[in-house]
Amino acid sequence: MGAAMALCSLASCASCLCGSAPCLLCGCCPSSNNSTITRLIFSFFLLLGTLVSIIMILPGMEAELQKIPGFCQGGSSIPVPDIEVSIGGIEVPVSGIEVSVPGMENSVNCDVIVGYKSVYRMCFSMACFFFLFSVIMIRVQSSKDPRAPVQNGFWFWKFLVLVGITVGAFFIPDGTFHNVWFYFGVVGSFMFIIIQLILLIDFAHSWNEIWLRNAEEDNGKSWYAGLLAFTILHYALSFVAVVLFYVYYTRPWDCTEHKVFISLNLIFSIAISIVSILPKVQDKSPQSGLLQSSLITLYTMYVTWSAMTNNPNRDCNPSLLGLVSNVSSTEATPTSDPGHVQWWDAQGIVGLVIFLFCTLYASIRSSSNTQVNKLMQTEEGGGAGAEAAVGEDGLRRAIDNEEEAVTYSYSFFHFHLCLASLYIMMTLTNWYRPDTKTHMMQSSMPAVWVKICSGWLGLTLYLWTLIAPLLFPDRDFS
Repeated sequence: MGAAMALCSLASCASCLCGSAPCLLCGCCPSSNNSTITRLIFSFFLLLGTLVSIIMILPGMEAELQKIPGFCQGGSSIPVPDIEVSIGGIEVPVSGIEVSVPGMENSVNCDVIVGYKSVYRMCFSMACFFFLFSVIMIRVQSSKDPRAPVQNGFWFWKFLVLVGITVGAFFIPDGTFHNVWFYFGVVGSFMFIIIQLILLIDFAHSWNEIWLRNAEEDNGKSWYAGLLAFTILHYALSFVAVVLFYVYYTRPWDCTEHKVFISLNLIFSIAISIVSILPKVQDKSPQSGLLQSSLITLYTMYVTWSAMTNNPNRDCNPSLLGLVSNVSSTEATPTSDPGHVQWWDAQGIVGLVIFLFCTLYASIRSSSNTQVNKLMQTEEGGGAGAEAAVGEDGLRRAIDNEEEAVTYSYSFFHFHLCLASLYIMMTLTNWYRPDTKTHMMQSSMPAVWVKICSGWLGLTLYLWTLIAPLLFPDRDFS
């Protein structure tokens, strides 16, 4: 009986994976909206691919694979114990014999399935997967569209498609693939950094709006105190970051670019903070304030730091390990080894944390900010007011909240995940440029300028959300 009930449960869950809509007829998934469940599952696909990429790039992974007998090209084979062979009645000791596994014969190129090459191929497959769905889902207006069930269901088959693309990506010849795909990654990451900043702007607006509403409803000063505390914290961290940048990432005789970047971003951050509290801006956009500006300032400082860590000039780019141990970067990372790659550094880890936050927020967001909704191609409210359907067994089902209209652009959401795949690729490889001639990874100034320019464009977008109601008073920016 127990086995029969288990089979029924598995069959029920299988309908979630293979059905035409996410758990509309399935009790094994939590009660929620179609739009939220779909975005969370696609985000899970992205996070799963990210996890696989992280495992592949872990230090020492290639060395461990080399130890598998008969697996890697140039790796070890299966050692044979020392034996004695009788030749003409004379016992001759024989040692050091190794054999390979039949059918494998050290045929796997392990420097492709691990290291930066594996990250490029894994992220290439994810980018292709999401771009394919971005094209398929163009102009889907509601869940009644024949393509909507493909978006909201068939998860098992979509997972198989992703696995198939991934397997195929590892058979791509080296050639110029990595060098060309690097530039795709640079452009995609540039666009994703801007989307990250838009999501942070939206998050700051929502945060400020919710806490102010709570303060008015509860008539308590604790909410105002919380807003003030976080605002001061963000500005304090930004100020400390600027001081550290000038101390460690500039030199009196060198690093002119860094001095310009730090100074300009400091000026721009002060400017947007002043603009956000101008009386005319407050009249048109009462939801704007210093909390949003402080968060954007802190993110701008992170982008500045991230850009400076990609400067190939080691005098202007000390390693974090060198700063902590008070050892110069030249000693820690010899310039005689241009192919040295520091896969894990502080800015990369911070970048992954921000990426995870923005990905999760993009999956569950339900914003009332009209300007951000237009930029992100989402609808206000996101159908949060719908009620979950209750089945005959009393379980609450996932509900279709997009029968009249979709709550977000299917195509833009997948395009956003496609860009996120490229951003992950660049972050995990520390924005190093592969050199196809020397098979090395090197820092490059284009990566520096991409990050700095994306930060400037993001600041411009935030400034636009502040001054647009003043420049176009006839338009509705509420």
